[in-house]
Amino acid sequence: MTLAETIYQRSLQLPEAAAQEALDFIEFLSQRHGVSATTIAAADGQAEAYDAWFKAQVQQAMDDPRPGIRAATARAYFAARRAALRKEIEPRR
Repeated sequence: MTLAETIYQRSLQLPEAAAQEALDFIEFLSQRHGVSATTIAAADGQAEAYDAWFKAQVQQAMDDPRPGIRAATARAYFAARRAALRKEIEPRR
């Protein structure tokens, strides 16, 4: 099983709110490392190429000399983003 498949299988076991939090964090990491939706779409349907790309991205993140981000900090950041979006959407309803 590839790393991406393992992540997917584990995500299926999470409650909906936790799965959303995991997706938010993945999107945060994508932005931090300059991964665009186009890059991900280009790898779609090419499992081996995608797996190699994904492993390279993980290695790049592990080799990153910048200090890590604490889970609590990331959770707070995305909670604030979700709250701001909800606040923005509420008047429209």
